[in-house]
Amino acid sequence: MFYLRWVCRWNAPVPPSVSHLANGQLRKKSPLLAMRLTDSRSEPKTRANMPLLRQLEFAFQAVAASLWDASRFAQRSGYRARNLERKARELLRSLGANRIATELRVEWNSRLKTAAGRADHRQKLISLNPRLVEHPPEIDRTLRHELAHILAQFRAGRRRISPHGSEWQQACRDLGIAGEKRCHTLPFPAKRYTPRFIYRCPNCRRHFPRVRRIKRTVACLACCRAHNRGEFDVRFRLKPLRV
Repeated sequence: MFYLRWVCRWNAPVPPSVSHLANGQLRKKSPLLAMRLTDSRSEPKTRANMPLLRQLEFAFQAVAASLWDASRFAQRSGYRARNLERKARELLRSLGANRIATELRVEWNSRLKTAAGRADHRQKLISLNPRLVEHPPEIDRTLRHELAHILAQFRAGRRRISPHGSEWQQACRDLGIAGEKRCHTLPFPAKRYTPRFIYRCPNCRRHFPRVRRIKRTVACLACCRAHNRGEFDVRFRLKPLRV
């Protein structure tokens, strides 16, 4: 008798459904176990020698691959948009923002529902709504719109600026979208949520309703601009109220 790692057989011919015990008697063995013992990794996988469950698994994968479009799946799963990323970096370099051009990332984010895009200047990240693929001319415009936010904050340094103020408008002109509006008019389905948290400025007493709890230290922008030249001032920090 000899034994291999993936092949187990006897020199003498033995029926595939039985095996020998220590006392020489025959022991019945299930056909499935016999098939596993006689299977070899060197054999090509065909429908004839493949277990039924394995066949079903491969069939399911084939059907799933045919139902999904690869590019659409990538866009809806937070994958990076390489072509748009290269274009955005070239725009930044042409405007002298070489430092952030090397750090900038552009991705598709399926968590965006009503917003066409989002810019995070701290992370140097632009997120785009996958529904933009239904409106191809708006992809480039939205990319430049969000890129203007990052460019405006880069030029302002640590100074706090209005999201759609004069700095952002100048960045839009430099990026070739003069007169850009702060909000899009695309027919994205809107879903309204009831605010669960309300914050108030201790100075102007203005209320700021929010769906989610504010985790960072946030101050009233109007009061900071009016009394501290747009810089953060702890005197105008928003305080939560009971709803």
